[in-house]
Parts: sequence; C-alpha cells; structure tokens
Amino acid sequence: MLTSVSLETNTGSIVCTSLQDVEKQRTGEMVRLHVKHGDESQFLFDTTVSVSVEELTKQVTSIYNGRLKVSRICSEMEELSEHGITLPPNMQGLTDEQIEELKLKDEWETKCTPSGGSVFKKDELGRRNGHAPDENMKKVLQKTMEEARALIAKKQAEANVCVTMDMVKDALDQLRGAVMIVYPMGLPPHDPIRMEFENNEDLSGTQAGQAVIEEANTQLWWAGKELLRKQKLVDYVGKNEKTKIIVKIQKRGNGAPAREPVISEEEQKKMMMYYHRRQEELKKLEEDEDISYMNADWADSSSLKRQFQGVNDIKWRPR
Repeated sequence: MLTSVSLETNTGSIVCTSLQDVEKQRTGEMVRLHVKHGDESQFLFDTTVSVSVEELTKQVTSIYNGRLKVSRICSEMEELSEHGITLPPNMQGLTDEQIEELKLKDEWETKCTPSGGSVFKKDELGRRNGHAPDENMKKVLQKTMEEARALIAKKQAEANVCVTMDMVKDALDQLRGAVMIVYPMGLPPHDPIRMEFENNEDLSGTQAGQAVIEEANTQLWWAGKELLRKQKLVDYVGKNEKTKIIVKIQKRGNGAPAREPVISEEEQKKMMMYYHRRQEELKKLEEDEDISYMNADWADSSSLKRQFQGVNDIKWRPR
C-alpha cells in the first residue's frame, strides 16, 4: 500500500500520500494556498485536501524559514563581495590601533583568499577584513544572489508560481556554489555565511532571529480559524480540490491574525480611481451644459406651422 510518494513537477516535488493524490497532481487538481505573514504576501503552495494539517504545517514552515535563510545569506554575501571575509569575533569592532596594541592577528586572512586576488576596501563597521574579491569574482557573487532571490521572491506569487522546498534548496545550492568558486579554500568557521550553510547560525538576540518561526510553535490560520494539527485540510475546506485559500502563518500565542478585507487593496485603489474619474466626468458635463441651441430654427416648435401659413420669412424691421 502506498503511504508516501515524492512527485517531481515543473516547480519542484510535492509529497503525496496516496495514488489518488499523485493523479490529482498530474491533472492539476490541487488546493492552492496563498501563504501570508500578517498582511504581507509570502508565497503560493500546492497541496491536496487529504493532507494532514500536521504535515502541511511542517511543509509551509520549512519553506517560510528556508526563504528567510536565503535572504540572510544573500545579505551577508553582499558584504562579502564588498569587504571580504569576516574577522574573528575578538577582532570585530576594533580599530587598527587597538588590534596592534592587543597584538591580535587574523590567521584566516592568508588561508581564505579570493580567486584572482583581492582588492582592499576597508569595512567601516569593522566586521570584515577589507580584502574583497576582484571585479570579476564580485560579479559572480552578485549574479548568483539575484538568481537565488528571484527563485524564492514574493513576486512569484504575483506570477502565479508556486514555491517548493526543492526551489529553496536549489537557491541555497546556487549560493553555496558561487561562494566555492570565489573562495575555493572555503570561508572561516566563524563566517556567518559558512555557519548558515552548515546550519550552525546563531540568531539569538537579532531581528533576523525574531522573524524565524520554529515548526513546533507554528500556527496556520484560515478564515479566522486556526487549523488544528490533529485535523486534515479537508475538514476545513471541503473536498473541492480546485480551491484557492489564503493561509496566514504566525507564532503560537500571538492570537488570531487580522482577517482578510472584503476587497483587496488593489481592488480598493481601482474603485477609488473609477469613482474619481466618474465624478470628474459628471462635473465636466455640468460645466459643458449649454441650452443656446434652443434659439436655433430647427428647435422652434412653431416653425412648421408658420411655413404652411406662409409667414415664415416675415421681417418686422424695414429693409
């Protein structure tokens, strides 16, 4: 008996729990989730009504946190391309005089050099050693960052493209490959990028850490109701596979999220533009109202009568 199948699709793989789910995926009969955090759109995700909320929560949380990881790595790679590798923790934030006075030395500076040599660009924050990659290697990092960000971007939802965990992993692999090309000897063990790739990142006390939602503390909400993990999705949305719903992800204990407005912000803007345009048209019609045509011959209701009586061309003034 089939219990779990990973089905490859154009946008990644989806875990199906039955042969029926496999067939539904092939025919495009899937429930589409528009995942939001607060009022902010995150990504689209396809699943089936037969999936358990427990499994669905794990999948959505993995993608949500995976996208955050990609963003964090890209942010650090921007600094890497500008100022080189990270200094050891005991040297960060110190001035050159303080480093010299304390007789501190970065042993990783000579071990982790970029391909093609380096260009010195001092890091004013004192986090990195200033030995940045040359222009060609910098372009490799920047191009890869753009591609990785585009793969898991929020704009994918606007383009009606679903994001899967495979796409997140693909973005991470692209970033890892670019770093290996530029730094073939690797990065120092204390560098945030290496720690992210090895899943050893320490986000405690940071804004980035607050954005991460642990799977055990994740709640999914739909239509003002929490999706309880012991239930299945079919218990909430019914058996119609061709359904699109807005699901909100948040940390446990934050209460119910705000419900979706009756009309979207985009629709509201269009309505306001329409009513404003209509108001301007009515105002213009009022300004253009002209009854001077009533003095024209063709508007005279007695004109035909005078023509029959032969008095149509009588002039009361002398010629």
